[in-house]
Amino acid sequence: MEKNSKVLPLIPLRGIIIFPYMVMHFDVGREKSILALEEAMLNGQEIFLAAQKEAKVEEPDESDIFTTGTICNIKQILKLPGDTVRVLVEGETRAKLKKIVDNEPFFKVEIEALKDEDGSKDSETEALVRSVRKAFDEYVKLSGSIPTETLLTLDDIESPGRLCDVISSYLILKQDKKQELLEAYNIFNRLEQLLVILKNEVDILKVERKIGIKVKNKIDKVQKEYYLREQLKAIQEELGEEDEDKKEINRYKNKINKAKLPKPVKEKALYELDRLRNSGSYSAEGGVIRTYLDWILELPWNVQTEDNIDVRVAREVLEKEHYGLEDVKNRIIEYLAVKKMSNSLKGPILCLVGPPGVGKTSIAKSIAHALNRNFVRMSLGGVRDEAEIRGHRKTYVGAIPGRIIYGMKQAKSKNPLFLLDEIDKMSNDFRGDPKDALLEVLDSEQNNTFRDHYLELDFDLSNVLFITTANTLHTIPRPLMDRMEIIEVSGYTGEEKFNIAKKHLIPKKLEEHNIESNVITISDSAIYCIIDNYTRESGVRSLEREISAVIRKAIAEMVEKDKKKIRITVNQIKKYLGPTIFTYDKANEIDQIGVVTGMAWTGYGGDTLPVEVSVMQGTGKLELTGKLGDVMKESARTGYSYIRANAEKYGIKPNFYKEKDVHIHVPEGAVPKDGPSAGVTMITAMVSALNLTKVKHNVAMTGEVTLTGRVLPIGGLKEKTLAAYRAGINTVIIPKDNEKDLLKIPKSIKNKLNFILAENIDEVLKNALVGK
Repeated sequence: MEKNSKVLPLIPLRGIIIFPYMVMHFDVGREKSILALEEAMLNGQEIFLAAQKEAKVEEPDESDIFTTGTICNIKQILKLPGDTVRVLVEGETRAKLKKIVDNEPFFKVEIEALKDEDGSKDSETEALVRSVRKAFDEYVKLSGSIPTETLLTLDDIESPGRLCDVISSYLILKQDKKQELLEAYNIFNRLEQLLVILKNEVDILKVERKIGIKVKNKIDKVQKEYYLREQLKAIQEELGEEDEDKKEINRYKNKINKAKLPKPVKEKALYELDRLRNSGSYSAEGGVIRTYLDWILELPWNVQTEDNIDVRVAREVLEKEHYGLEDVKNRIIEYLAVKKMSNSLKGPILCLVGPPGVGKTSIAKSIAHALNRNFVRMSLGGVRDEAEIRGHRKTYVGAIPGRIIYGMKQAKSKNPLFLLDEIDKMSNDFRGDPKDALLEVLDSEQNNTFRDHYLELDFDLSNVLFITTANTLHTIPRPLMDRMEIIEVSGYTGEEKFNIAKKHLIPKKLEEHNIESNVITISDSAIYCIIDNYTRESGVRSLEREISAVIRKAIAEMVEKDKKKIRITVNQIKKYLGPTIFTYDKANEIDQIGVVTGMAWTGYGGDTLPVEVSVMQGTGKLELTGKLGDVMKESARTGYSYIRANAEKYGIKPNFYKEKDVHIHVPEGAVPKDGPSAGVTMITAMVSALNLTKVKHNVAMTGEVTLTGRVLPIGGLKEKTLAAYRAGINTVIIPKDNEKDLLKIPKSIKNKLNFILAENIDEVLKNALVGK
């Protein structure tokens, strides 16, 4: 290559690369560049053009400009509005920037012109030239953006360097790729680089063309199907036939008109029907709309059953199907009586709270039967997603309504009895708290406009009789509990269990096994034996299982021994069920010092709780054993402090707490015991042991005591009283404030017991200790 130096004005180009032999126009707006143009026009019209490394730089310096550029000849200058100049230039030769001579008022640089030598071509160069021509020919045909006449102009070019520069000017490449070609001073290397770029661009164009053909084919197929469907519709219209889509639309329209939907619901249904008509049955949206319309049409917007307002018939049904549970039955009778008088009453929201197996779910079915309402049950145990109650929004794939709306669809009436089972077993997670979603459902002032996320329509739940069940109230939030009427369903007494077994469970099991009632009979004493010795629960589930086991074993014995009938007695119960599982504490037969019978409530009913106190020489220690809970330990310490403060009053030496150790023990040490009802029992036992006075063996007691000796009320009186009666106790001491709870105790039990109402500990001691 020949080299020569010269000084020329410089214009830094932004995003443009100009090759030798390339004719191009561009706009100049920077003041420095315009001054450089004017200088070039005054001195031979030659100018040096080099690209900026970063197009965003407004005032470039030497480091911001590529050193390799092109010497160009200015062909034309045209001034545009806004101080902009359009210039037409033709590239002459490559040049390399040696140094900047001056940069004010414009760039003046010293450059070194680099001219290609046209020397003789060897075979490798010739092969590269042919490959480049062939690759460019393929590129022109695939791209479609370069006129094919361009190929004719290339045929006249013999110089390999010039051929590369002309082809490079036609290619649409990134600035860095074009700059690499411009900086390829060696002609052979320039041909190689250009061939690689052309091959790569050809491959990309082939892939683009392949994708374009696929897309075009798909579009053509859709257009063809649309055209054929339109033709088919036109033919069917001419023949007087309807297509399937139109038939489906008409079917939905007829259903909507016949359904007698509320006005907003009907408007929404017709709107969705129009969307279905426009979207077409084959679209994904069409399937979603059809499912939504099916839900709207299947819900009982205006369908309801007629309530049985006959109070007498309702009471007969409830009495026949359930023994006991008087509070629940009376509440339903009250509801019916008020509705009969007023002829309009919102459904109450009842919450039946009680231990497992007492019949909470089954009485809800009986209430539905008595009211002549459809029954729907929804189990809330383990539900932890808010969408289970309110449904999913239609924007989600696979969205469905919540279980409240699903239950109403299942009920097929707008006034069913809806049982929300195990409301205390709900939980929550990141998807929301279902307890909060139930606040609207269980509020009689709000649920007439319950809104499911899927339906997005108001649904009236005000005529629904909601009944909820729970084992405990502790896990139910206060706002939710405030919306419900709490009815406590306590455990059954032995007498109630006997009647339930005789009137309901035994006939039910005999019917399940297809046995006549006179073939297998169970004596009353045998039923009591099962209740007392083989079950210990508040409900009757275990009792039902044991009765079922007895009947199965009786059937097996009848078949093996070819018996026609069998009567089951206590001896056979022990034979069938094995040794007794449970035993109940019996009252002491003699009066003893420091031994008092207390009463306790447990999860399976009531039980007696004997408390023993022993006094010995020591240093005033108070020993507590029997796996007592924190509350019972506090009761013991409170009682001990009360006796210290009133020692002389009860004939106890005032300094006993210095000379005596007191040991309080509650038998069955492996069983945890806790609760605020053992205070009177512990004080009585300690006073008896300290002043050596015997305690009456036929007395049981319950109640908590304050430091001033006042007796506080307790809970579970019914269960505790039954346990005392079962143990052979005939006198029960209870707090005065629990007098109201005596109404809940069955008369058959209450008439056989002597109840003493105590306001303070003195009254307890007076009636429990022998003598004064």
